[in-house]
Amino acid sequence: MSSFYYDKSHEVIGRFVKADLDWDTVILTKNTTESINKLAHRFPFQRGDIVIATEMEHHSNDLPWRFRARVEYVPVDEKGCLQTVILEQMLKKHYPHTRLVAVCGASNVTGHINDIHYLAALAHEYGALILVDGAQLVPHRPVDIKPHDDPAHIDFLAFSGHKIYAPFGCGVLIGPRHFFQQGNPDQTGGGTVSLVTKEQIIWAGLPDREEAGSPNVLGALLLADTLQYLQQLGLERMAAYEDELTCYALEALSSVPGIIIYGSQPRVGVITFNLPSFPHAQLGSILCHEGGIGVRTGCFCAQTYVRKLLGLNTEQPLSYWSQKSPAHWPGMVRISLAAYNTREEIDRLAALLRQIADNANYYKHLYPFSHHQQEYLPPKSHHYDWRSYKA
Repeated sequence: MSSFYYDKSHEVIGRFVKADLDWDTVILTKNTTESINKLAHRFPFQRGDIVIATEMEHHSNDLPWRFRARVEYVPVDEKGCLQTVILEQMLKKHYPHTRLVAVCGASNVTGHINDIHYLAALAHEYGALILVDGAQLVPHRPVDIKPHDDPAHIDFLAFSGHKIYAPFGCGVLIGPRHFFQQGNPDQTGGGTVSLVTKEQIIWAGLPDREEAGSPNVLGALLLADTLQYLQQLGLERMAAYEDELTCYALEALSSVPGIIIYGSQPRVGVITFNLPSFPHAQLGSILCHEGGIGVRTGCFCAQTYVRKLLGLNTEQPLSYWSQKSPAHWPGMVRISLAAYNTREEIDRLAALLRQIADNANYYKHLYPFSHHQQEYLPPKSHHYDWRSYKA
């Protein structure tokens, strides 16, 4: 019975993004990172083949390609938006050697949304396939990979369950069945074969041949159930609410003295910012300890993109940064909004940021950098209770 429901979960997940299950296979992995690595190892690259990625990619949609093909990067503008005109120029220049365009559906740094169907049609026009890293897009927007005979069809889509309200440990890779029926799986062993002798192997059908080892049955079932629940709630309605909340947050944060907000519209509910008086990690620690507000700080696994948005030299040798204390590494503060967030939470964040900005010297001295723990921490004598904080 568990095998039946596990197999059924693949169908539910595929239909969530309107995959054609007669043509496409749904392969379950641990996360988006593993999905993209799997595709990179399964792609039949030849000498001279090119992958076009972008300067806005998460490391998971950059590093795996570097060891498999020559990678060229589409630049972004000063707002962090993809320069699609240059992408077309690159496709023309490298035709017919570009095998794949690898692009995020939405940036995990600025939240910027790429027009994935326009990019798909452009890639196909020049004989390339497209992979969309949907980790940030699928949780915030309805995604339709479109039929295979549509020029705007998405060839490969990867995303993670934990980004879309399901538990950790289940990722998704969707692509053409015929693609994964060629060659050997990237991982072999239990569950990947139908018949074996000492001399011969007959691989199992899809997706079994690509899902080596004991499957994450519970993770698959919970992801499928979550996607069905989201469809019942209404994906368009959720997206509309998140858009309204994001606009409200951008306006509220703009009232904070000196704040720098990165990126531009259209975007999902991801907002990054800095207060010039504070290192990003120090500001994140203050928000956590003073207000119980959870944020992410750093470069968010997209160092090239973040350095460019900060106006830093992206060609700076890594030795330049490795010699510096992590307290001085570049980065930003990020909030990530979802359907469960409220205006009241935004107001509370903005009020605390104004308080911090107005009392910069006090907070800077209160939160020194601990070289032992490699983070900014308040002194043990500083007693706080975030539950008593009032905006």
